[in-house]
Amino acid sequence: MPPAPTFRDVLSPARNRRRCVTELAPQAEIDQVFLATRKQLRPNRHGQLYLQVELADRSGAITGRMWNASDEHFAAFEEGEYVRVIGATQLYSGALQIIFTAIERVDPTSVDETTFRVLPRAVVQDLRQEFEAFVSSLTRPPLKMLAEELLADTGLMEAFERCPAGVKQHHAYAGGLLEHVVMLLRLADRVAPLYAEIDRDLLLVGVMLHDIGKTVELENEKGFSYTEAGQLLGHVLLGLEIVDEKIHAVELRSGEPFDEELANRIKHMVASHHGEYAYGAPKLPMTLEALTLHYLDALDARLAGTLQLFQAEAAIDDGWTQYHPNLGRKFFRGRMPPHS
Repeated sequence: MPPAPTFRDVLSPARNRRRCVTELAPQAEIDQVFLATRKQLRPNRHGQLYLQVELADRSGAITGRMWNASDEHFAAFEEGEYVRVIGATQLYSGALQIIFTAIERVDPTSVDETTFRVLPRAVVQDLRQEFEAFVSSLTRPPLKMLAEELLADTGLMEAFERCPAGVKQHHAYAGGLLEHVVMLLRLADRVAPLYAEIDRDLLLVGVMLHDIGKTVELENEKGFSYTEAGQLLGHVLLGLEIVDEKIHAVELRSGEPFDEELANRIKHMVASHHGEYAYGAPKLPMTLEALTLHYLDALDARLAGTLQLFQAEAAIDDGWTQYHPNLGRKFFRGRMPPHS
């Protein structure tokens, strides 16, 4: 079998308007730039290697595959770089994918970043300011000091701003973690006054910390993939380590021991926010604040993931999404235009 053609062999400069991932249809020829997020060189059942890479823009992501790939193809670009791809789309098991024959790194200075970032930098900055405003609104001294330790950790906050909330299911884009947490802070700030027994400050700090381990679990400077620590430990255990570190920093700063019960309540929210053992929670929620955090977290994640699904299938005009195996259903978007 002849080697796959290269850009020098077959590509002419792209002249057509760039199509977003959500605009791609089956059997469409592709010659355009994407953001490469995750790549793997895998053997098929016959032992032949193929390259698999997630190709993304601000509208979503699509899996791309190159058959008969080599180590050279794998090394031609890094995760988090812009790549130009030639190939064609096809449906496989109900999902659209790109089968490509050539891929090359693109000079990032030639790329309009707004095409690929779901959240513009100005929006991320606004979210950061809103996060800081919630920290300022805390009234209980130990909880406010703990939140301030987060803000004081420049490296941690930079990772927080870059990090997605996940690599696939919801908020899977740069800044997604910060957007998810700020949305939860808004929800918690509205729900807490409705139930006098809920400690509003404790709930807000639990929201701020519940996914903090994702800043270590997920590689967030290039592409979005799991780090070694992320695969071995997961964001819950990594988050508990960060909480312990920040509690110790508060003790050094205040010269007093951090209240043991308060520390346990905070760590319990981190440990139980997934809500069920089957979903990776080491403990079930056993306080009002932990229970509230779990349900608000699930609400935002589920709604954001479903809206992401709607957007990813915006080009399908029959009113229904495809069947979503993780959710066990398909969704009816309707054919009416969205309300203003």
